[in-house]
Amino acid sequence: MSAVRPSFERIAFFGTPEFSVPSLAALDSVGRRPIVVVSQPARRAGRGNRLVEPPVARWAQAHGVDLLQPTTVRSDEFLGRLGAMELDLAVVAAYGKIFPSGLLELPSWGCLNVHASLLPAWRGASPIQAAIAAGETVTGVTTMVMEEGLDTGPILLREEVAIGPLETAGELAPRLAAAGGRLLVHTLDGLEAGDVEPRPQCEAAASYAPMLRPEDGVVDWDREAGEIVCRVRAYEPWPGSRTSLRGEAIRIAAARPVASFPGPDRGNGRDRPGAFLGCREVEGIGRAAVVRCGGSSALALDRVQRPGRRPVSGVDLANGLRLTVGERFGARA
Repeated sequence: MSAVRPSFERIAFFGTPEFSVPSLAALDSVGRRPIVVVSQPARRAGRGNRLVEPPVARWAQAHGVDLLQPTTVRSDEFLGRLGAMELDLAVVAAYGKIFPSGLLELPSWGCLNVHASLLPAWRGASPIQAAIAAGETVTGVTTMVMEEGLDTGPILLREEVAIGPLETAGELAPRLAAAGGRLLVHTLDGLEAGDVEPRPQCEAAASYAPMLRPEDGVVDWDREAGEIVCRVRAYEPWPGSRTSLRGEAIRIAAARPVASFPGPDRGNGRDRPGAFLGCREVEGIGRAAVVRCGGSSALALDRVQRPGRRPVSGVDLANGLRLTVGERFGARA
């Protein structure tokens, strides 16, 4: 961005999922409605395999804002259409595609990104999940100037957001999205007033959050209980945490580490990770279905789900299946 004080009158907004909507709505609420909204195309979803518009596209349609949904942001046709709009700025919030240099350089004042982490921590596609999986208690949102590197551009503003001890990614994301909308408005106001200056990121402190895959949700019972629980929280609602029991897939929607638990029981396989230790009274939790994890740790299953069934407590699962002590979750047939 230039040292000359900017003015943002002609803004393009790029975003796709629900996380993007609060940033778009925040711009609109302070009289900065974008002249065009760019979203990824509708996708087929659900049992009927129907075309479903992304949340950002639905917002633009409902508010009468021009909407573009290119299959690629690299096409000459798309770049030509944007170029003809003489944009001052492009604002990006979870659009989901890498921008080429031609797009980054198209607006007079470049492109600004709302990122769901405290950069340089957790650059990449899944910063919310990565922060929870790492056991962090604080994350946040950052506004930054975009460049060709992966979330490497200069930082503008940051806002911290606490992570609740049992909070899932699905619960944290809306709070971060709302914070991102507020921070975006403060950032544009500050840039125009000359109160906000870009500052470089510290490369030595950078960490990365790659795109999640379905297989990331498979529970590794050799891990410590606390680490497993953080991953369960991180991967809820997607890709979900799953294991197997008696050859059947089991989804673990919620679990808690058992703070104080005796050392490994001996006999009947009860000292092996993934072993069911029975339904026991656990301090601070109550009666719970307890499973052995790595390092002689254990966790309590709060909410689980069998295929085609409704979610139930771990105790209800154990009682319904008449689990015996020593049976293993995740064991190969």
